[in-house]
Amino acid sequence: MRKTFFSILLALTLPVLFAAASPPPAFGLEIEGFVEGAYGPRTGSDATEKDAFNLLEARLQLKGAHSPELLDPWYGELTFKADLLADGYAERLSLIVREGALSFTPADIVDVKVGRQILTWGTGDLLFVNDLFPKDYVSFFIGRDDEYLKLPNDAVRVSIFTEAASFDLVAIPVFEPNNSVTGKRVSFFDGLKGRITGAGARRDFKEPAKAAENMELALRAYRTIGSFEAALYAFFGFYKEPRGILDPATEKFFYPRLNVYGLSARGPFLGGIGSFEAGWYDSRRDRGGNDPLVENSSVKYLLGYSRDMGGDLSLGLQYLVEEMLHYDSYLGALSAGDPVRDEFRHLVTIRLTKLLKAQTVEAGIFAFYSPSDRDAYLRPMVSYKVTDDLKVTAGGNVFMGSEDHTEFGQFERNDNLYMRARYSF
Repeated sequence: MRKTFFSILLALTLPVLFAAASPPPAFGLEIEGFVEGAYGPRTGSDATEKDAFNLLEARLQLKGAHSPELLDPWYGELTFKADLLADGYAERLSLIVREGALSFTPADIVDVKVGRQILTWGTGDLLFVNDLFPKDYVSFFIGRDDEYLKLPNDAVRVSIFTEAASFDLVAIPVFEPNNSVTGKRVSFFDGLKGRITGAGARRDFKEPAKAAENMELALRAYRTIGSFEAALYAFFGFYKEPRGILDPATEKFFYPRLNVYGLSARGPFLGGIGSFEAGWYDSRRDRGGNDPLVENSSVKYLLGYSRDMGGDLSLGLQYLVEEMLHYDSYLGALSAGDPVRDEFRHLVTIRLTKLLKAQTVEAGIFAFYSPSDRDAYLRPMVSYKVTDDLKVTAGGNVFMGSEDHTEFGQFERNDNLYMRARYSF
């Protein structure tokens, strides 16, 4: 009890302590950042480790950039971004480095970035087809800022710019998985048990060994064709979720090997911006679809459209189709009583955002709805910019579904609210 009290007290008071004074420049390095306090009470009925809340924390983020004279010939720059997090749920104080990298230009057409960094590409809005970089869906589901959906990688990124096209090559020496739902803050459907599982769930995830043959590679080639931005993608690595089962008896999961090949296009369409993206997921461990313990290969198709509707109102629409390949083999490998997935999963999203009071208030909702799974996920939000430096945000995560095993239906009893106050400097 004393440890819990200390963590909660620290989470509530840390923003006040750091907001008292902005950190001064050090060694010619200008530092900026924010302090933030957040609280998220649970409104759902499922029991996790702490029934009353799944978000209670204070966060200090500092970031900056420095260009040493030694690196002037290569236009070199050192960048960093780090969070000091007092987490009242986990009852610990953590230092999280989100970026620590060196960028330089060894040739006129080449840029290089080495170190810890956030990687992202593709056309989706909170939907990802060819972006196989790690995500933190626990943070997403409990009300942290959308920034924390993306997890950092230790990587080398080389960008090459030519008249014909531009190219990005990313090498990731050490595998970084998604932060998966495990029952601690959010309960989930356990396929091995055939039921919803919360606190006390046993999940053993075996990650790929730290070896040269397990290095992940991501490639992108892109160029502008007329008024459209077009791109080709390739990824050679592993699923970011544990999509394979090593041993059902011991509930041991692993991350199967995965290749992804894709394309995208984005440009003006019907008075707004339209986009298309597709990706073929080659599940290398189960290319024939005969192994019930490993994810089948699949193809994903994503259509998107966004438009400024006038009056500070914006609209975004997306339609995602996920096609499971070798579906007959999948059906034949099912055991009696296993939930049956559809060959085609359909998902529609809508984002509505309205600015009010001289654009100091932002109100919006992002909604996911799957007509095939018959489930939905709603993310209402409102924020108020009290001053140029102080912003308060409130919102919620609401899940609905008719089946426990679907993507959003499994979280139906995990509804929550959240409130955040952020002071930037």
